[in-house]
Amino acid sequence: MQYRKLGYTELELSTIGLGTWAMGGGDWNFGWGPQEDKASEDAIRAAIDQGINWIDTAAIYGHGHSETVVGKAIKEIRNSLFIATKCGRVWEGDSRDIGKSLKADSIRKEVEASLQRLQIEVIDLYQIHWPEPDQEIEEGWATVSELIKEGKVRYGGVSNFNLAQLKRAQAIHPIASLQPPYSMLRREIEEEIIPYCGENQIGILAYSPMQAGLLTGKFSADRVAQMPQTDWRTKHPFFREPQLSVHLKIVEGLKNIAEQKGISLPQLALAWVLRKKEMTSAIVGARKPSQIIETAKAGDIILTSEEINQVEEVLAIR
Repeated sequence: MQYRKLGYTELELSTIGLGTWAMGGGDWNFGWGPQEDKASEDAIRAAIDQGINWIDTAAIYGHGHSETVVGKAIKEIRNSLFIATKCGRVWEGDSRDIGKSLKADSIRKEVEASLQRLQIEVIDLYQIHWPEPDQEIEEGWATVSELIKEGKVRYGGVSNFNLAQLKRAQAIHPIASLQPPYSMLRREIEEEIIPYCGENQIGILAYSPMQAGLLTGKFSADRVAQMPQTDWRTKHPFFREPQLSVHLKIVEGLKNIAEQKGISLPQLALAWVLRKKEMTSAIVGARKPSQIIETAKAGDIILTSEEINQVEEVLAIR
């Protein structure tokens, strides 16, 4: 496993991070379907065994359940891990509806709840999950900076921010990291955001590098049709026609490149994301140990310029 420095911080993160969105279960509006806690805990321990030293979660995943699962799994080994979680998405009681708030009092309530669920005393990286409401960005980010001064948070990061929003936050307090969607199928950040982060020592933690599973090579039109309706992907354009057929065609072309290199398609997708020096880490989800054992190996794979060009040729069919 390779390790890279996170932005301006002293944190050395594994180039593969464990994402826990699916570990929240399926009983909320953006769940991935049913998930057993035992399988989640086993996957977390397997990730650590593979050299992964940081875990990414969020308060909203399963309405707090993902954080609870992480807290239980890492209780005895917390000091050897970096824990990242997020704020800004809220809910009331058993409601499936999700609210948006970056108000100071809301974030302060969230951080206390996250610390309790995770069973830790300080959050290594506390991230604003979404820049919404937009007019509350400054208040929310200023609150995160206060939590850093108070010792409840080590570093602050943001997720899903555009360039203008990054600049607004950076003017208040240095941003340690940006967590954007980035994969072979989603490359919007390449033009402006990656250069800005490189220039301002902002680490990039790419989420959905396998595009919610599409780049694992395990999907077909039939399998997509059979996904449970509790899986949020059934509602996403990437998993619907006409985009689905195009993506499945791309996957077939990428499989050939992976086979030639002697690696799996998920490993190719991750190594491609990590080809850029500005990328600190790629976040991969896992619902069972075997998944993370395979994808963690991508942390040691380097693509040649010829292989990168081959990938670009396949992606050009979009």
